[in-house]
Amino acid sequence: MAIPNAYAQYSNSKVLTASPAELTLLLYEGAIKFGNIAIMKIDQGDIEGAHVNIVKVEKIIDYLRETLDMRFEVAKDFERIYVYLSQRLLVANTRKDKEAMEEVLMHLRSVRDTWKEVMKQAKAS
Repeated sequence: MAIPNAYAQYSNSKVLTASPAELTLLLYEGAIKFGNIAIMKIDQGDIEGAHVNIVKVEKIIDYLRETLDMRFEVAKDFERIYVYLSQRLLVANTRKDKEAMEEVLMHLRSVRDTWKEVMKQAKAS
């Protein structure tokens, strides 16, 4: 019993002490995790489980979109990406479309990897 509690405390501490860039990375990681679970649930025929996890991805994308600072030109690019991902998530959820979900994950991994590279370059400078 103590191990799960210790892990929960570590996870909470990680979030509470993370920089905004690290929090964004954690959100990408979470969206990818829930997307992978959704695909697994689709494969298993677990419609409710797939729905629950796709909704989690949708909420993360919505949050990322809501927190964009539109004063910066790059935010407009992220806005377009997030709108597209939201549209594909709607298809994935209404049809339990594994291919649409896999496409969303492909894009999320690409954005996450780019974000990691930006973080690495920012630390180096």
